[in-house]
Amino acid sequence: MKLGRLAAVGALLLESGALASAQQNLKVGMILESWYTQMLDNNLRLDPAPSVAPYYANGAMNSAFKENQFYVRHTELCLNGKVGDQVIWGVVFDPNTSSNTTPAGTNNLLDAWIAYAFNKQFSVKMGQFKMPMNYESTIIGAQKLLFYDRSMTARMWAEKRDRGALATYSIGDPDGLAAKFNLGVGNGMTDSSLTYKANDTNAQKDYSFSANATYGADHSFGAWYRQGETDVRDVGLVSGTFTGVNAPDAAAVLDNKDKTTNIGAYYVFDNAQWQGAVEVTTGLLGRRYPSVFPAGTAPTVAVQRQHLDQKYLGYTLSGAYKMGRHWFTARFDYLNFNQGDDWYTATDPYTTNTTTGAPTGNDFSPKYYEAIVGYNYLFTPAKYVDGKVKFDYIHRSKNFLAPRATQTGEQGGDSLVMSVMIGF
Repeated sequence: MKLGRLAAVGALLLESGALASAQQNLKVGMILESWYTQMLDNNLRLDPAPSVAPYYANGAMNSAFKENQFYVRHTELCLNGKVGDQVIWGVVFDPNTSSNTTPAGTNNLLDAWIAYAFNKQFSVKMGQFKMPMNYESTIIGAQKLLFYDRSMTARMWAEKRDRGALATYSIGDPDGLAAKFNLGVGNGMTDSSLTYKANDTNAQKDYSFSANATYGADHSFGAWYRQGETDVRDVGLVSGTFTGVNAPDAAAVLDNKDKTTNIGAYYVFDNAQWQGAVEVTTGLLGRRYPSVFPAGTAPTVAVQRQHLDQKYLGYTLSGAYKMGRHWFTARFDYLNFNQGDDWYTATDPYTTNTTTGAPTGNDFSPKYYEAIVGYNYLFTPAKYVDGKVKFDYIHRSKNFLAPRATQTGEQGGDSLVMSVMIGF
């Protein structure tokens, strides 16, 4: 027994030399963020009912806002390094993810990838990561966010990881005009009802392309496109049912296979005193509100979206005025889940009883906005990412919660959020 222990100690000592050498290429990072949320309207206590407001209920409103509470938002640990001059790797995990993410039990591994750099311009990586779409989700890290959280569009879709491969080609002068072009292929499991970090269940893949550029130190801009189909096994697929006399038949629904797209663009101006950004995203809802289901599903299951080719539109306008360690911020964030008002029923399904055509007295049109004014206090004035305290007043549209039995009209509420964050 003693010899075994001595051998183990000896092995550790030998490994420590290798570890010390490896640490020369190892970088460790961390993001720790905690919130306090205060409801300013008791109506915010009512959770949105999926049968009444399925779009908002599926993630546009962060679960932290259901009650007044202290909330741990991020506990991310980041590791990355190099093996030689050409192999690069990265791992990010958040021990708190499984308690803040639905469905319960989602694993806390966020990113895990290995990349090979053929030269300074061209590289290919494979593993689990965010496919490039949305400025806030894939161009900057959480420690650089001006507000309590990312935009609604980012929270709904761009924050989800996928497993796949991504090729990147860089050109230009970093002091002048420089650009990166990305071409990716992934499993397309980002909208799975089980977990969005999973191996594939069918033969379909998602394909994406993005271009991100900078002009000097002050200007950043880019665009992206992504396309995919259903994420369920495509053997014995069952067609869901759309409501309305003009609704597509089962063959048309199965042929569509829940085609899903994202197309968007952004521009950011950022200097020592001012920051301003605009981002626009649109695309087909597709599998995010599926119309095809796995074998064995009841053929009469209703589809939550109102049209086979239903599109969404989201845009965000934001800015900041910087005064040393004091930053003053504002953002308008908009997301419409049915841009174009497409449905098969004879009357508006969001404001009327589609059987009788009579107005319901409520308006659950899936058009939501958040208007935010905020203040950031930086721990280190010269380095925004080191840490900060953020105060945000969030004013929301009022059409996402069902009225109580004695109430009519839209319900909702505003919030005040304090965020404390550190990072390195």
